Amino acid sequence: MPRLPFLLAPLAALALAACQSAPSASSAPAGDLRQPPEAIAGPVASVAPAADPLAFDAGRYTTQQVSAGGQSVTVRAWEGVPYVSRPAQSDYQVMNIYIPEAYFNGGQVGRYDAKTAPIFLPNQIGGYMPAKPGTPAGRGMDGGARSDAPNAIAMALVKGYVVASPGARGRTQASGKAPAAIVDLKAAVRWLRYNDSRMPGDTDKIISNGTSAGGALSALLGASGNHDDYAAALKEAGAAEERDHIFAVSAYCPITNLEHADAAYEWQFRGIDDYKKIDISMLDYKVQRKTVAGTLNAEQKAVSAVLASTFAPYLNSLGLRNAYGRLLTLDAEGQGTFRRYLAALVTASAQKALNEGQNLSSFGWLQIKDGEVTGLDFERYLRHLGRMKTPPAFDALDLSSGENQLFGDARHDKRHFTAYSAEHAPEGQAQRADKATVRQMNAMSYAGWAGSWTARYWRIRQGSKDSDTSLAIPAILALTLQNRSYVVDFALSWERPHGGDYDLDELFAWMDAIDP
Repeated sequence: MPRLPFLLAPLAALALAACQSAPSASSAPAGDLRQPPEAIAGPVASVAPAADPLAFDAGRYTTQQVSAGGQSVTVRAWEGVPYVSRPAQSDYQVMNIYIPEAYFNGGQVGRYDAKTAPIFLPNQIGGYMPAKPGTPAGRGMDGGARSDAPNAIAMALVKGYVVASPGARGRTQASGKAPAAIVDLKAAVRWLRYNDSRMPGDTDKIISNGTSAGGALSALLGASGNHDDYAAALKEAGAAEERDHIFAVSAYCPITNLEHADAAYEWQFRGIDDYKKIDISMLDYKVQRKTVAGTLNAEQKAVSAVLASTFAPYLNSLGLRNAYGRLLTLDAEGQGTFRRYLAALVTASAQKALNEGQNLSSFGWLQIKDGEVTGLDFERYLRHLGRMKTPPAFDALDLSSGENQLFGDARHDKRHFTAYSAEHAPEGQAQRADKATVRQMNAMSYAGWAGSWTARYWRIRQGSKDSDTSLAIPAILALTLQNRSYVVDFALSWERPHGGDYDLDELFAWMDAIDP
């Protein structure tokens, strides 16, 4: 049955609802790149039954004027909309929805209308902390360094996208331990599909966006569509019985693959002993960042050496290949084609900056001739990049990291999630998260595997001056997806530190291009 207009007369809507049935969740086989089949249309109603806590109430909105990039648009705003029927944190398990006014009057915004507009799904998660839904007001996610950083939600609206920004639980909340945040994002996607026929926007074109931990969760959402691993938690929360796969992923500096992040970090920075560490403290869930400089002591150097030695076997086990089919590996000393692949990414980033007119003469580790970046000293680049974290960078031996708190449970606020840290922890601090929970937080566990409907399109960005995690981590994710025939746009952003949403014109050009 074709999709009907979303503003029908109540009697017609009720008659249609009586003869429709909701679609069931499904999964795609590994490597299957077909888009999901068109869902059977759900109930079309302008007035939702009062007994349904998940039904979209089209009448309860405010009108806002949104501006970005010299353009403006009038939108209808639904803020604080619950996306589960049994929330554990009712202030966070809600979503803000913004829809251009024109879509309720048969109009268009740019190239889109009520039926064709993609749905932009940006999360505001950082540090795996609790996150409220985003709004079109205020600055964006550009590392907190700029007061005028662009706002992706506002930009999306003036370009004609429907925006649904979900809040999510986080590690400082008893109910927010892993895998709560990804369960919440999946529940938000299910809510959108459940209400597809009640509101404008194309749920076959949901595009997620996130930065840092939010980037990791954006990637995890795209990798693990419809997977049964999350079914019990979604049911417990009262999520809609719908599908939760998405169309495309935008991920900035994703802090992911935490099981191997420590090994990757020490492989990259081994031998660089000076650090500028970011100490993070929390006051009423507000993150305070303070830089502390130092040098690794003998014990830390020993830990670094052990962790670094475990990275090559892991990397080699993946069987990754570059775009030309060449196997990317590392030898026992940590050298090899994979390291050269990362160096080539830095070179390409520098070349783009040079083509854009930037003066790169101060970067002595670059070789430039006649407007071309012909090579670089990768060791000197790494020293320029600089170590930020002491080993282990993520699974701290004393359970002091945010990731340790992420993997806590009802009995322990913080737990280890790697074998090394659990085995070398101080007495009384060896508790370790179960493997199933750790797997549920890693996009690598699901990308292209059977049981997951992995997103078709991916855009991953990592700053070339970002030392919060190893360059290897997003590169491994991008290569894995490419090797499994997904469409991936992966690049390093020249001299960008940890942050996101800094290239919105390029982001939305990419989003428009994948939606011809």
